Amino acid sequence: MFNKQEDKKSVAEMVSSSNVISKETFIKGDIKAQGNIRIEGKVEGTLDSQNKIVIGDSALVIGNVRAEEAEVSGRIEGEIHCTGVLFLKKTAIIDGNIFTQKLVVENGAIFNGKCQMGEAAAKPLNGKVKRDATEKELISR
Repeated sequence: MFNKQEDKKSVAEMVSSSNVISKETFIKGDIKAQGNIRIEGKVEGTLDSQNKIVIGDSALVIGNVRAEEAEVSGRIEGEIHCTGVLFLKKTAIIDGNIFTQKLVVENGAIFNGKCQMGEAAAKPLNGKVKRDATEKELISR
């Protein structure tokens, strides 16, 4: 009924797709995707992508982040796990530990936590969020 060429194409399209959480959006819960994730709004929960996660300037994430590659311009309160490269842009604010293979930090980025590089990137998430925030607190930030 389906040939292998069509199956491969649909998997490739799914992996290259992007999921966007816009600026005025607040999500409380975990997000897991095969493709890329871009956050411009506020998320309280775990972000997990098989590819890349981008945290925009206006974004706030209270929870852990796991991806192959991540680019952070906004604020994260939680652990970051990257099996590849983690980019911290000049507007990034990280309150939590980092586990990554490679780290690139622009001048001006703020990082409060511990950093482990190399095999430490394979460390499993502990599932704990740094702190709880109410929806009102998240929206007002």
